Amino acid sequence: MSGIQKLIARLNRLTIRRQLYRIYTVVVVVPILLIGSFLLMYTYHMMQNYYTDLLKADNYRVRNIFFDITREVYEISRDISFDSGVRIILADDFEGRQEYMRAVDSNEVLSRYASTYAEVSKIEIYTDNPSLSDYKQFVQMDESVKGTVWYQQAMEQAGVFWKAISWEDGYRDSNWDLCLVKRIQLVNSPYHAVLVIHIDSNYLRVWVDNTEYGSVMSVDRGAVFYSSDMVRNGKAQPVAIAFDESYFQYTGRIRIDGHQCFVDVSTLHAYQSGSKIYICTLDKHGYDHIRSILYICGAMIAVALIIPGILIHIFTNYFTGRVRLLRQEMHKVSNQDYELIPAFRGSDELSEAFGDLQVMVGNIKEQEARAYEAQIKEQELLIRQQEMEFKMLASQINPHFLYNTLETIRMKALTAGDKEAATAIKLLGKSMRYVLENMGTSVTTLGEELNHVDEYMKIQHLRFGDRITYEKKVEEGLDLTRYYILPLLLQPVVENAIVHGLDEKEEGGRIVVSVCRKTPDETGLLLIDVDDNGCGMSEEALNKLRTDIEIRDMSRSKSIGLYNINQRLKLHYGEGYRLHVYSEQGTGTRVRLMISVKKMENEKR
Repeated sequence: MSGIQKLIARLNRLTIRRQLYRIYTVVVVVPILLIGSFLLMYTYHMMQNYYTDLLKADNYRVRNIFFDITREVYEISRDISFDSGVRIILADDFEGRQEYMRAVDSNEVLSRYASTYAEVSKIEIYTDNPSLSDYKQFVQMDESVKGTVWYQQAMEQAGVFWKAISWEDGYRDSNWDLCLVKRIQLVNSPYHAVLVIHIDSNYLRVWVDNTEYGSVMSVDRGAVFYSSDMVRNGKAQPVAIAFDESYFQYTGRIRIDGHQCFVDVSTLHAYQSGSKIYICTLDKHGYDHIRSILYICGAMIAVALIIPGILIHIFTNYFTGRVRLLRQEMHKVSNQDYELIPAFRGSDELSEAFGDLQVMVGNIKEQEARAYEAQIKEQELLIRQQEMEFKMLASQINPHFLYNTLETIRMKALTAGDKEAATAIKLLGKSMRYVLENMGTSVTTLGEELNHVDEYMKIQHLRFGDRITYEKKVEEGLDLTRYYILPLLLQPVVENAIVHGLDEKEEGGRIVVSVCRKTPDETGLLLIDVDDNGCGMSEEALNKLRTDIEIRDMSRSKSIGLYNINQRLKLHYGEGYRLHVYSEQGTGTRVRLMISVKKMENEKR
């Protein structure tokens, strides 16, 4: 007897209720549990690899930023330490403070680096020359400085090294900076000098911080000098680091402050120094996202088991109840009790069996076979329905994933040597970020809007090359961060100038964006002009365009963009502020936006 026959024979020894439950377990429960378990494990590993890959990409981005910063700051330290003017000041014995101050003020190297480079927060030159006092970058060395670890290390080694140095601000709050430390060699001088260049933490925050990930950084065995939440500044790294290894690398999952996090730790050898900067990138939400997805998948598997189970239970109760009733009636007939019930529920095969008790056994077998067939078809239908439910599961894409994906493509393009493609991807990412971030906002700064126009024109330059040039003119003294403007207002005007104004221009095309105040007082108008040197328009075409931007013609698709901008201006700032178009055939076209200065400055995001 084959295995199937044995199984059938074993099922035949059970009641119908148990047979249905056994079939449900074997056909539905076991496959769903096996497939569901496999899918859960596969989903977990796939999502974990996905989040760790994103974490590695962000860590790589931060490592490149720090490499560029350390290299540039190193070059600054070389220029300062080898500058003859600085050495003369440190080695000279000045007779008076005025002479000393004039010498410092006349030094162009220190003045240039102190004011020009955004990544440098301050430059300090500590000296024990008694004729030099605290002035600008020069600091008189006291015993507290001589007792610091970084000063003693500078006295022991001639090369550059990096340290996390703590300092107090005006509120006596403790702050930590990543600092380059270098001893300045003074030939034929009894004095000593140490150069300390502080990296601006705010500059790092602008370039390093990511809304999705956190960053924690330390140098050598020192404390953390930078963390995204600023809570870990001055503390140890959250990940145990093997400092003796030349290059420490770790990617995995750890518990931080009672929360499961994905981490990626890498080592950056600071440019031209023996210092090692440890960069730890944290994802505090990735594990929660994976767990949520697994919970959803588990819930779907449970639903896939519970709903068919409930239906099977209901059907089994209904079916076995009718069979039991029929059996009772058959037993009555076998006992020659012909007082049958007046009616038998339903009009199916069981009812027919009830009407023909003489062939009861044959009818029952036939009904069981048909019942099994119906059950199998129902199970197949339920399985197909469940497969359709699985296919309907869709994951949401975070905009930061899109940006990170574009960044990954850009880095691959750079690796492949295609700088033009990398530049285009970078510009596209910036433009997309600005559009997406401002879709839910009512206003943006004029400076941000003009920057968006700059990025757009860079993309057009990749397309047209030198065929079209671009120039931006801003009135001197005009602080663009003080003025707020409707987002995505200027770029459509510039695009309109390129598409319609310079379309027939084979070469020498020019776009000029000018921003100025009509009157110098604070109650005047702000004028934003977009000029092109294209073919211009006739008087008739110009009048037609002016009418179209005031009254929309639904049969025309042209000038709809200018009509929308004009309506936005009037609705937001009032009827007195609108779009003006000036044009002369053969010369070019000017589109002017007139907005109240006072209204712009009072806008709130």
